[in-house]
Amino acid sequence: MSGVRARLLAFLAGIAVSGVLRVSAMEVYTPEEVESVNGTDAKLKCTFQSSSPLKESSASVSWHFRPLGGGAEESVFFYQDGQYPPSEGRFRGRAVWAGNLNRYDGSIMVRDVQFRDNGTFVCQVKNPPDVHGVSGEIRFRVVTTASHSEIAILAAAIGGATGLLLLILVLTIFVKFWRNRRRERGTEAEGKEEGVL
Repeated sequence: MSGVRARLLAFLAGIAVSGVLRVSAMEVYTPEEVESVNGTDAKLKCTFQSSSPLKESSASVSWHFRPLGGGAEESVFFYQDGQYPPSEGRFRGRAVWAGNLNRYDGSIMVRDVQFRDNGTFVCQVKNPPDVHGVSGEIRFRVVTTASHSEIAILAAAIGGATGLLLLILVLTIFVKFWRNRRRERGTEAEGKEEGVL
């Protein structure tokens, strides 16, 4: 009978401890898809949250790439208390650190993107004891020209800035005109008063 009690107590203690001790997990956020024009630079955004205080000396960010047509996964970039770009492979000299761990940002920049860069970029972040969690994955597409939505956004931004400058110019001219007109009226009124006296 005491053996059954011991097992029951051990089982209940296990349940109680598992409810008290939580397994920490890293949360990584990336856009689902990024599109970039051939020959341009592309920023691959990767932000994260950790339930443990950030220790920059032990936290790490690793980026990997899986080609679209299949093939071996390649290392793109590694950061842990310093930058470690790849010394060989397709991203040698093209992958650059663009993040800031103190701001929970593990982003990189890929320079001069090419059609062979079509595939999936994977961002994995570890901040011991938070070493488990889902990695961020970005489907990356290299295109010949910007999509219509990007062109529309760019056109709207340029049009908006131009419109704002024109509005400021018109207001400036109007204010100067109004001040000059007011000054002229004041001078005319003074002249009439002097003529009366």
